[in-house]
Amino acid sequence: MAELLKNIYHTKFFDRFTASVQEVVLDFDKTVFLKDIYDSEWENRELKQRMRHITLVLKNHLFDDFNTNVDTLLKLIPVLEKKGVKPDNLEYIFFPDFIELFGLDHYETSINAFETITQFVSCEFAVRPFIIKYQESMMEQMHLWSKHKHLSVRRLASEGCRPRLPWAMALPALKENPEPIIPILKNLKNDPSEYVRRSVANNLNDISKDHPETVIALVKAWHGKTSETDWLVKHACRTLLKQGNTEVMVLFGFGAIDKIKVTDFKILTPKVKIGASVEFSLKLTNTSDKVSKIRLEYGLYYQKANGSLSRKVFKISEKEYPKKSTTSIHRKQSFKIITTRKFHIGKHQISIIINGKEVEILDFELIK
Repeated sequence: MAELLKNIYHTKFFDRFTASVQEVVLDFDKTVFLKDIYDSEWENRELKQRMRHITLVLKNHLFDDFNTNVDTLLKLIPVLEKKGVKPDNLEYIFFPDFIELFGLDHYETSINAFETITQFVSCEFAVRPFIIKYQESMMEQMHLWSKHKHLSVRRLASEGCRPRLPWAMALPALKENPEPIIPILKNLKNDPSEYVRRSVANNLNDISKDHPETVIALVKAWHGKTSETDWLVKHACRTLLKQGNTEVMVLFGFGAIDKIKVTDFKILTPKVKIGASVEFSLKLTNTSDKVSKIRLEYGLYYQKANGSLSRKVFKISEKEYPKKSTTSIHRKQSFKIITTRKFHIGKHQISIIINGKEVEILDFELIK
């Protein structure tokens, strides 16, 4: 069984961390600190709760002055690095959390701290309350960060202002109007780091869910310049492609499907037990005398608690199919119990989607 992620905070971690703190804070009491960490609720806390608990306990063992505490955190980073801690260790996410929790009324100190800390562990979550409270100043700052010499700071400029960053605080104003984000993404679209360019693509994908026209206009302007930018805009359009947006489909070469035929579409497991898989097969025929570029997907219509169906799209392939060719396809989709989806017994459906257009749909039943 895989180790629970919350267990990244173990004895070896705290031994190294407390030894490092003792080098910076001479009267730091390791014994009392660990007693406060391992309180009666420690075992019941999940990852984010443990992280926040460490933040609070650390604050109680440092100083009353925020500036002094920030200086302590910044001094800790090179000490930890000398002990072998590599950048982007999830364990140290409580560093930016400390700034988020205690620094909101200390703008200048916090911003300077973010610029340094994010080179050690990403501050993408911690900057978001600052964007909400100081949006104009923060977006100007992030525009400056988009030109920074360090790639992690440049990535923060994009990742921190994603309107729909997963597991993060929402940014309602930027979801409503993403225009302040666009100059930052323009600065970073040709960044030498794939890590940064991927963040740009993810930010654009977020924006596309609320403002598809904004993203489509940018994609049209950026497409065809370099292979790296072409990858970026394609990745940015993944939601629009799944939605079957015609304008985007055509842009990436997925055209008419009148010469493409689906035959022998069958659900091989008409009754599927929870924990098993639904299986289906089909034949895809290109009747044209030319090669056809096809994005082939299937939609799985999950039954919801109220009995209605909700579609989730999965990609089968994205490739060129030879002229006058027939291709046999077989796929399966698991109904293994997972924490992110609750299954409901009863009618479900599978559909076949070609270049964004749903062409056939069949029913199957999920049973206990």
